[in-house]
Amino acid sequence: MKIAAIVVVAYVGLVGLFESGMGYFQPTNASTLVITSFDADGTAHDRVVSRLESNGQIYVAANHWPRAWYKRVLANPDVQVVLESEKEDRRAVPVDGEEHDQVNSDNGLPFLFRVVTGFPPRYFVRLDPRS
Repeated sequence: MKIAAIVVVAYVGLVGLFESGMGYFQPTNASTLVITSFDADGTAHDRVVSRLESNGQIYVAANHWPRAWYKRVLANPDVQVVLESEKEDRRAVPVDGEEHDQVNSDNGLPFLFRVVTGFPPRYFVRLDPRS
């Protein structure tokens, strides 16, 4: 029983360390974008997220347990994103059902990534242009 408890505590610690590091360092590369979400009072918050594509649309996913940015875009879907060095106004549209399944299928996650993030549920938003 002690060994099982130690394994669980070590695993939770690993997940916490990985998630904290991702949130703190916010690594960027060619497949990421910066999304700016806004609090109810208008305070802007930037977050680096992976840019996903499916059927010619741009999506981002909440793939981690910390997901304050996702909760903000659900409350206020008018966001800004930096795409190819250009800041654009977008509308974040939550997706579910067949669209969710298609985006998830087109943008699968490696098993090791799911292990080190603690198998969080995955939610997607489509970033529609705002006119």
